[in-house]
Amino acid sequence: MKRSIICAIMAAISVIAVAQKTIIVSVSNPTNEPRTDQPVVLPLGAYGDVRSALVTVDDQEIPCQLDDLNQDDQYDELCFLADLKGKEKKQYKVTYYAEGEPRPYPARVYAEMLMRNDKVKEKNRHDNFIESITARGDCANSYNLQHHHGVDFESELNGIRIYFDKRQTLDLYGKFKKRLELRDTQFYTSPEQKNQNYGDDVLWVGNTFGLGAFRGWDGKEPTMIDPVRSRTQRIISYGPLRTIVEIVDRGWKASSTLSPINMTLRYTQYAGHRDTDVDVFFDKDVSDYRFSTGIIDIKGSEEYSDKQGLRGCWGTDYPSTDTVNWKRETLGLGILIPQKNIAEELPGGKDRQVQGQNYTFVVKTSGNHMSYKIVYTSANEEFGFHSAQEWFKFLREWKREIEQPVIISY
Repeated sequence: MKRSIICAIMAAISVIAVAQKTIIVSVSNPTNEPRTDQPVVLPLGAYGDVRSALVTVDDQEIPCQLDDLNQDDQYDELCFLADLKGKEKKQYKVTYYAEGEPRPYPARVYAEMLMRNDKVKEKNRHDNFIESITARGDCANSYNLQHHHGVDFESELNGIRIYFDKRQTLDLYGKFKKRLELRDTQFYTSPEQKNQNYGDDVLWVGNTFGLGAFRGWDGKEPTMIDPVRSRTQRIISYGPLRTIVEIVDRGWKASSTLSPINMTLRYTQYAGHRDTDVDVFFDKDVSDYRFSTGIIDIKGSEEYSDKQGLRGCWGTDYPSTDTVNWKRETLGLGILIPQKNIAEELPGGKDRQVQGQNYTFVVKTSGNHMSYKIVYTSANEEFGFHSAQEWFKFLREWKREIEQPVIISY
């Protein structure tokens, strides 16, 4: 009897040991400047089937997030955000569990896809939520399939929607206050909400890049993501610390002389960040292809470029062709392309040599993946920037921070 009890206890201890794994993650700030909300992303492949996790620092629990990137019902990455003083180094205790559910934490990001509900009259109260949609390449009007024309997402500082059509343009939402708003406004802010200092659409994009849309290149000018066999938008992760959305273009004839390709655009938005990470994945080596991206040349905008991948502008224009019911909006835009991916930086403004209202980069990749970053500000922000000089100074500091990331070891 005593031996049976001992065996049962040992079996229970064995189950507990298998059920969890603890590692210590060291995160250090290489600069003298404080860093807040710095993403720490850890792959889970070495730890089996992780179902829940706990992260602590100085014996205090902090929010973390588990993400299933390839949608196979197994988590692939854990993410948490680090706050560090200049030159500070912290030790984070991360415990993985083979049972349970991800712990709930307050949402600091938001993502949404909606189909129209004909029974709902208010434009900001539609409730036909979806998380993926695919249209055939011959779909007559994919732009109007979704309520606000495509997936949207936000952090406390920004708000972006991506049009579900051949443009795949990023359109922008300008805020007054630092908070999440898209659940309430759905990109269609009511007069009552405007009186409460909610934000609204602040940019007219037309056929331009908007903020960093990825396009083809025919040797003279950008081309749309068309023709395709199909295009898909989907939400991979809803938060609470980062939201991830993807656009998948299958059978894209990006070149008249090369074979069609499949492309996945992944947009990652972290809490506390006004910038957004863009990853472009292809199903094969596309070294022989050329593509394009950039930012809209807002009417009469002032441009900034360091000629090493960082480019921005500051300008004012109406966000709609309706100049009676909309006021002029002032924005600062920015994009950062790794130099290895730049084939050419084309002039804008008076010296523009290609059609369209864009500050354009011709880009390339030596394999099947490239990444870049985009960022913007609205002059409406109580917490943001209000002149070209302030904005361009921020862009330079932004690039320096990206080039000196926190150091992670475990």
